[in-house]
Amino acid sequence: MDEVRATSAWVAARSSHVTIDESGIEKVVETIKTSIPKVEWDFEGIHYFDEGPLTVQYLFVLDTLNFCFWPDKDLNYDDLASGLKEALQNDKSVFDADRLQKYTGPELRKLLKWPRPLPLEDERVRLLREVGLELEKNFEGKASNLVASCGKSAEKLVTLVTRHFPGFRDHSVYKGHQVFLYKRAQIFVADLWGAFKGKGYGEFIDIGEITIFADYIVPAVLQQLGVLKYSAALAGTIEANGEIGSGSEEEVELRTCSVCAVEKMRELIQKKSGKQVLSLELDIWLWSVGVRCPSLKHHRTLSIYY
Repeated sequence: MDEVRATSAWVAARSSHVTIDESGIEKVVETIKTSIPKVEWDFEGIHYFDEGPLTVQYLFVLDTLNFCFWPDKDLNYDDLASGLKEALQNDKSVFDADRLQKYTGPELRKLLKWPRPLPLEDERVRLLREVGLELEKNFEGKASNLVASCGKSAEKLVTLVTRHFPGFRDHSVYKGHQVFLYKRAQIFVADLWGAFKGKGYGEFIDIGEITIFADYIVPAVLQQLGVLKYSAALAGTIEANGEIGSGSEEEVELRTCSVCAVEKMRELIQKKSGKQVLSLELDIWLWSVGVRCPSLKHHRTLSIYY
């Protein structure tokens, strides 16, 4: 995760489309005082949880598919999480490794009870097959074995996920330098930590190493709070619902400046209050603010990474 922080800071120092407003950070930190609003992991009751390995399998499948909902205006994360939950409740073998390798687009739609093609449907199916094959090959078909092999290290689990599953390798190149973000690999760790309340499969000795999960919602909330400032051209593109290319300078800056801004926010909270706050806790709070604001304008990028 040091790579995520370091490369994000490198981009933020050279960013021209997105800038971090230090005074905006000060205002937000002053508003939340010594503690961020507490948001439970499953605050909407949309996730499957049975206290065991099947929950780990569910979460890994969920985070394999957790990207790019916006091309379908009616589809959102809740539909994915609750759809997968219902499918698993109806059939405990639905996410077995051998079955993951065989899903087609129409079958995935049927699983989620979605009436039309999903955004990037072929990619979603490809990633499910990749996960099923690799789980079967190296982890006896079980995501719980993947988690058990990390030795309770969040950082090691992110490394294992990105090493074994190419679809989680969330990298970009910015002005000739490689940038690392690892959104879905990190959110898998955070989901485990949140679901199991830091115990069992969710116990990590270094959970503080996890950064925020650079996606669509968090940058938009940070911009609304005055923490991020956009160039006139970028703001105009977002306001007009224009598409921003995956790997473009604008897209990389949106994501990396979000990571960097929240790290600064976390450090300032600690400096002012003496209390340690996890970046992922700040992310959960920011994301919950965003999803409760239907008018929030976010950037639009076709990507398998978020």
